Amino acid sequence: MEVAIPSSDITILKQAVEISELRQQLAEAQDQCIEMAVDAGHLHAEIGRLRRDLAAAEGRRTGASGRTRHRRLGVAAA
Repeated sequence: MEVAIPSSDITILKQAVEISELRQQLAEAQDQCIEMAVDAGHLHAEIGRLRRDLAAAEGRRTGASGRTRHRRLGVAAA
């Protein structure tokens, strides 16, 4: 004997499954956003180190005349 399931119940079940799948996708997207933010922070720090290294290298190479370029880069002359 088969049990008849009302179509409204089937619709609710389908929607519940879809919501569950969408929540999983959202969680994955949030994880990716966090990973990207962490990576961006590391890249920002690396850019800062590279700018300081560049400023120091240019300072050694050009002496005091390199200060104008360092200010333009937003890095204090070494």
